[in-house]
Amino acid sequence: MIRADNLQYMTAKKLNKSDDRIISRFWNYSPVTIDVEKGIQGIKIVKPNSVNYLFFSKNLQKEQLESRARKILRQIREAKDIQKSIDHGKKLPTRFRINNLLIDVEYSIQTKLIELSEDEAVKLLEENIITGREGFFCLKSSKNLTLAEALITYRKKDSIEKIFNSLKNEIEIKPLRVWTDNSIYGALIIGFISQLFISLLRYEITELKHTSTKFIKKSLSNLTVTVDSWGHKAKQYVYSNFDAINKMVLRLNWGVSCGHL
Repeated sequence: MIRADNLQYMTAKKLNKSDDRIISRFWNYSPVTIDVEKGIQGIKIVKPNSVNYLFFSKNLQKEQLESRARKILRQIREAKDIQKSIDHGKKLPTRFRINNLLIDVEYSIQTKLIELSEDEAVKLLEENIITGREGFFCLKSSKNLTLAEALITYRKKDSIEKIFNSLKNEIEIKPLRVWTDNSIYGALIIGFISQLFISLLRYEITELKHTSTKFIKKSLSNLTVTVDSWGHKAKQYVYSNFDAINKMVLRLNWGVSCGHL
């Protein structure tokens, strides 16, 4: 449908066996350095109808190898717990059993720890868990861009997806598919203004930098301002339902006395 409408696309591509062959010779293709700080390098593979951009990130490789290492240690611990239960004739720990009253299971378990040393067990797990793809990712596009342009474009796409996800699940604008065009435009404008307001709060208030949009919105929604304008006296504003977040917002934007908060 995208091609039929003469539109362009940029998407992440799942690595497959043909990519593994390229990855195994990646450094022979003289990859171009894109980001020195993050250790990102890449090569471009031009095809008749699309272009693949294969990247290697040193930071991503480190994160993925650390994750694989945690998985290996977890599986070693699980195997040891099972072997310990077998050696002492005890039932398996609950987390390894099928806990369903409607299922009867008879099974026997034997771990490979009997025949392998711990070093050999770790090596076996490494061979099966570490794939050689660690640190690599691939983008696919209909446009022939430079490697840097492809990466920047995809990162922008990711930012846009996150904004729309926030609009739907945190700002919580109503489903758009049942509205008129003007209603959709209005809802999106209000939603983006809300996002902008919350982004400015994060920029101005350091403590909110990593606070979820949902929590900021809930805090501001709970805040109540009562306007007392009885008779001819000057209006009085009474604030209530304070919490840590809306206190910081009030101090920043309206100069409400800290002594009263």
